[in-house]
Amino acid sequence: QVQLVESGGGTVQAGGSLRLSCTASGYIYTDDCVGWFRQAPGKQREWVSYIVTGGVTDGASEVGDLVQGRFTISKDNAKNTLYLQMNDLKPEDTAMYYCAAGARAKCRYSYSFVYWGQGTQVTVSS
Repeated sequence: QVQLVESGGGTVQAGGSLRLSCTASGYIYTDDCVGWFRQAPGKQREWVSYIVTGGVTDGASEVGDLVQGRFTISKDNAKNTLYLQMNDLKPEDTAMYYCAAGARAKCRYSYSFVYWGQGTQVTVSS
């Protein structure tokens, strides 16, 4: 049974930093995408970033325009853990952050992902 467990969320002031982690169990990264999405109250789930695991494009990544230059995605295959380093946080970054795995294509879209974590809350105060 695949489980994704996020951690690292919390409340920070604008300009602060957080690092989210997502540890996978029962799942092996093989030539697919793992990524982060977020959802603010009353809004649709939004893609944040993804990274490719395995294959010839292993490590290739993209981040969304809204977080470009502030957020960085990375992974540790040995630990089966995905990270999201978030710097210069803004109040508009406030949301529940979800990690996801198992997308073989169209990695910017939530419907492409098979497995989801339960989410970790990030709150940025002004």
